[in-house]
Amino acid sequence: MSDTQKTFADLGLSDEIVEAVTSAGYTTPTPIQEKAIPYVLMGRDVLGCAQTGTGKTASFTLPMIDVLSAGRAKARMPRSLIIAPTRELAAQVAENFTKYGANTKLTMALLIGGVSFDDQESKLDRGVDVLIATPGRLLDHFERGKVLLNDVKVLVIDEADRMLDMGFIPDVERIVSLLPTIRQTLFFSATMAPEIRRIADKFLMNPKEVTVAPPSSTADTVAQHLVRCSPKDKRDILRKIINRENVESALIFCNRKRDIGVLHRSLVRHGFDAVQLHGDMTQPARMETLKKFKNNEARMVVCSDVAARGLDIKGLSHVFNFDVPSNAEDYIHRIGRTGRAGMTGRAFTLTTSDDAKFLAAVQRLIKKDIPEIDADGNPVGGSKATSGVAAKAKPEAEIAEQTDEASSPDTPSEKPEGEKRSRRSRGGRKSAPKEMVPAQETSRETRADAAPQPKTERNTVQSVTGGGVVEQFPDDRRRGGRNDKSRVVGFGDDVPAFLLRPVPKKAMGG
Repeated sequence: MSDTQKTFADLGLSDEIVEAVTSAGYTTPTPIQEKAIPYVLMGRDVLGCAQTGTGKTASFTLPMIDVLSAGRAKARMPRSLIIAPTRELAAQVAENFTKYGANTKLTMALLIGGVSFDDQESKLDRGVDVLIATPGRLLDHFERGKVLLNDVKVLVIDEADRMLDMGFIPDVERIVSLLPTIRQTLFFSATMAPEIRRIADKFLMNPKEVTVAPPSSTADTVAQHLVRCSPKDKRDILRKIINRENVESALIFCNRKRDIGVLHRSLVRHGFDAVQLHGDMTQPARMETLKKFKNNEARMVVCSDVAARGLDIKGLSHVFNFDVPSNAEDYIHRIGRTGRAGMTGRAFTLTTSDDAKFLAAVQRLIKKDIPEIDADGNPVGGSKATSGVAAKAKPEAEIAEQTDEASSPDTPSEKPEGEKRSRRSRGGRKSAPKEMVPAQETSRETRADAAPQPKTERNTVQSVTGGGVVEQFPDDRRRGGRNDKSRVVGFGDDVPAFLLRPVPKKAMGG
């Protein structure tokens, strides 16, 4: 934030908008709002990047309401379009428009799945100033001929990184191709991966880039904790932490939908007032769940990552990662549900040995280790508090060290040269007796101090029967002798035994 604290009136917003924002309980803009709102009011394309929970939604809804307050929508031809990746996020944006546009006559339609087409079509027929939609439902209405997009003046793509994760970018590209070329485009994302920037360059024209925090960073208002446990103890430890913490309201994230049901039933069975939320639920059921949670009828929601974006629940005190997210960026969005609007929050992540790869990815993304505690809340120090990267690398380093020691010529386990020669050859023949082969000193100190021995000169002779060339050391000249150092050039190392008949001394000039 700038040195001189600004108000919403200082940003150029109309008195009606400022009054609505003040009535909602906000007096000073967040950094992303302070930087983005003036550019939106000027009609510039904006590329905004800020961590979740910093007020990105209001940074485009407030100036859009101001800009759209003059004019009137035509039937089936919305004047602005906001695309969101999930139903919950789209509904959250709609709530913002209703709240901040209370002093205007703007009309709005929300197009999301799980809701009757007829109700949505009736709103479109009357004409809407603001259309908020998920990509799939918007294309359904377009293909039915119920909505036309050639009068859109302002396009907003919200949570673009989530669009990419969910595979919506092809749908978004198609939607953008249906819009007028001359328009204002606002592109917002919590993270700015190279692929996101490429898409932004494709959609925006000479944008003003607004970044108020390092990409892929977590909010300083959230206290993060890591608890290591075994898979069978996770539910017990979660209940222990909930009982110890002063949990006013909490989201508990699981990676798999089936685990949501199991954990929800376990919490209810132990007396916790919890509900569940995931993508397989019908839209009315999902909305009913959120209504109960926001009305304090339920203290906890066991959910999937469908709740990691778009849920702005005032006073959410805790976030629990029952599972370490498989996508590292989801960690930022999960814990970003708490510690919002300057308030503080607490986030706990339960991790097992199977999560080492995912935990390492999270800590690389946020560029710091998550402080580790035990189930009783006591800090874990020393080597136990190492990050997932170090924890995973340590066993690998030990294995590599052991392997190096096993293969090193300076280890006690190294076999003397004479013992090597006493083993049976691949052809099944016995080598010369050990007493006939000079054994080398095997002492560690002797080998370490001894000077390197010159290579033994090889004698190359022609095999009597095979036609291959046998390379022999002097020790190999004994009848039947062959050690690991003799090989047949042209046949590889696995030469049939019948090709390795001893060469008569006469043939060798003896």
